[in-house]
Amino acid sequence: MNQGTTLPSQTPSRFDEGSAPTEHPFNLDAECAVLGACMHEPGVIAAVRPILGDDAFYRPAHETIWRALLTQHREDKPTDPIVLTELLQQQGDLQRVGGHTYLSQLANAPYGTSSAEYHAEIVRSKADLRRLVTSAIQTLQRAREPGADPEAIRSEVEAEVRAERERALASGQGRLSRFATDGWSFVKESGADAEPLWGTREKTVWAPGESLMIVGSPGVGKTTLAHQVIFARLGLQETVLEMPVAPSRRVLYLAMDRPKQIAKAMARRVFSTDEKILRERLVVWEGPLPATLDKEPDLLADLAAAHQADTIVIDSLKDAVSTMVDDSLAVAFHNARMRTLRNGVEILELHHQRKATADAPRGQRPSLDQVYGSTWITAGAGSVLFVSGRAGDPAVTLHHLKTPTGEVGPLDVTHDHVRGTTKDPAILLRNALNGLTARDLATVLIGGGDPDRADIEKARRHLGRLVDSGLATKTDGIAGGAGGGQQARYYASARHLTAVG
Repeated sequence: MNQGTTLPSQTPSRFDEGSAPTEHPFNLDAECAVLGACMHEPGVIAAVRPILGDDAFYRPAHETIWRALLTQHREDKPTDPIVLTELLQQQGDLQRVGGHTYLSQLANAPYGTSSAEYHAEIVRSKADLRRLVTSAIQTLQRAREPGADPEAIRSEVEAEVRAERERALASGQGRLSRFATDGWSFVKESGADAEPLWGTREKTVWAPGESLMIVGSPGVGKTTLAHQVIFARLGLQETVLEMPVAPSRRVLYLAMDRPKQIAKAMARRVFSTDEKILRERLVVWEGPLPATLDKEPDLLADLAAAHQADTIVIDSLKDAVSTMVDDSLAVAFHNARMRTLRNGVEILELHHQRKATADAPRGQRPSLDQVYGSTWITAGAGSVLFVSGRAGDPAVTLHHLKTPTGEVGPLDVTHDHVRGTTKDPAILLRNALNGLTARDLATVLIGGGDPDRADIEKARRHLGRLVDSGLATKTDGIAGGAGGGQQARYYASARHLTAVG
């Protein structure tokens, strides 16, 4: 057992590869973790039961406890140690399994419920290996009997293998059955109608069960945007670009691309009051992964399970895959992505555009083929948000190239690189009851103070594009004279107010 657990340390927990070949494989750590998770959360029983099948536990006491848990679950009763103690005592099994003390120790094992399915897979695997070891021993014994018939032994072995395969398939725990479900459950109970992670039902930027990819060239602020979404997932803000963001339990951030720069970017919007949340609900992996995801497709899901995260951020994709241009490796990465999503973990990916398109004319709508790498990278993503602009320019445009529902934008936004926030001039204009002048908008975009001529000109271009797109109207100013002049003023149009209201 891991250090800190109170379960009996003298009990062997793993099959020793150097032990006698007839010794049966087992993993008591995994068995304890599964039983403890089921005591904490009865819903875990339904998740691990198809994986475990029959006779999965090595230790007889664990099998007895498991059957008691199944009894409670079938009757929709609690599964905590107190209730189990009463049930096992009534059955006369309490002392045989170790008493109430051992049940409490199982419930206090240092493992979370989110890893229960992985632990159940270990238990099932060891049980299958034990069955194979038993079969091999029996075959060896038959082969050593006087007058043994090789053909008869071979036929018996083949029959046993077929029976084992049919047993696994019939139990529903085989790899061909585990993730299969009936049509009604798939349509009505799979979460297809769940609320968006970011956005609204009509205009969804990030849908549950589908990855969000934020694409852009270096320096256009895709990290700034992503960090705001992450902090909203952590509950430190409610919206990003005035679109709601659903909360997350725990975020795992894979800071593979320049982790020190990522830390500096995050630090812009972190306050001392955020310490508790960041310590408990944000985990950051610094530097390269142990292997690329195309070589180990299970690694991404394993990382999320190990850190009990329901959101994982990949920064960036080029550091997670051996090469982005190979179609076969892109498909392997997509398999890693889908296995993680299937486990209920949401994925946010940061990626780059092709270098040849980095200097495309401002305002020109990009396309998916401008995303770097194989087309299978974007084909498997649920949503693709493209940030276009020049490196270091605070004013950029967000294009929603692949949408779960209605398209968001295009949005002309401005990054506040000092505070690590992003502002949408269209939203600022909508919220200004008396409209805005170019100077007014420039003052807001730079965070207060006195804007210079360049700031005002950028703000004027923002407002001009809103007028051209029909989202704003302009009232011309009055030239200066004895009484002074008035600047041109811009107002949100009725169309814009209706569209966003």
